[in-house]
Amino acid sequence: MSEWVALAIVMAGACLVVVAVVLLRHRKVALHDDTSETPDVIEYITMMIGVVYAIVLGLAIAGVWESRSSAQDDVQREAQALHEVSARAEVFPADFRATVDKDVDGYVSFVVNTEWHHMRTEGELSPEGTDLLAKLRTDVASHAPQNDIEAQAYQAMMDKIATVDEARNSRGGNTGPTMPGVVWFGLIVGAVVTVGMLFALQIRRSGRELVLAGTFSALIGFLLFLIWDFDDPFGRGMSVTTQPFLDLFPSLNQ
Repeated sequence: MSEWVALAIVMAGACLVVVAVVLLRHRKVALHDDTSETPDVIEYITMMIGVVYAIVLGLAIAGVWESRSSAQDDVQREAQALHEVSARAEVFPADFRATVDKDVDGYVSFVVNTEWHHMRTEGELSPEGTDLLAKLRTDVASHAPQNDIEAQAYQAMMDKIATVDEARNSRGGNTGPTMPGVVWFGLIVGAVVTVGMLFALQIRRSGRELVLAGTFSALIGFLLFLIWDFDDPFGRGMSVTTQPFLDLFPSLNQ
């Protein structure tokens, strides 16, 4: 099932639940109950609960968005550093350039075609990818520079490989859900309480009130879905993609 279909089902379900509860409650309300008035204290408590929950939602969205942005930056940094390794190898002899290009292309191809899926399903980096990066480091380190130009390029290549390793480790740290379970517990309980306070306001089944109540509950469902989707930077619908690798290594598209 597409995640957008799941989102539509969640929002529609939230609307239907609220509307159904309002209609059932209206049927059971006693004839002498006055639903036109609501105590001021209930309105005040409802307002405060809404404000507090809005702050919590905002912080949660900001947190998962920051994690996703950080993961995207790590992927861009990793791809750019690998591209620089290949570019700086141009000053070396042809046989060494071929070795470096083969190692870099092999690592990038593995990340794009195999490791990305492994991260989605297993929630961790693949040991094979670590071995491929280690091979690149070993092949570069084992070549002694023959002149000043090669010496400068050699040091720059080793620095870029260290950057790749650091970015890769950061990518691994962002794999899987990043938000603690206790935060999810608070978000879900807060959503139930916030939507539940609508009934404390004694809303009736007029078209305007039902539309507002349904829209509000659908908005809460949408925001929770958005947080859930961003919570795993590499594993869900709006996840970080391999596009930086594809942009810098166009041969992968062939």
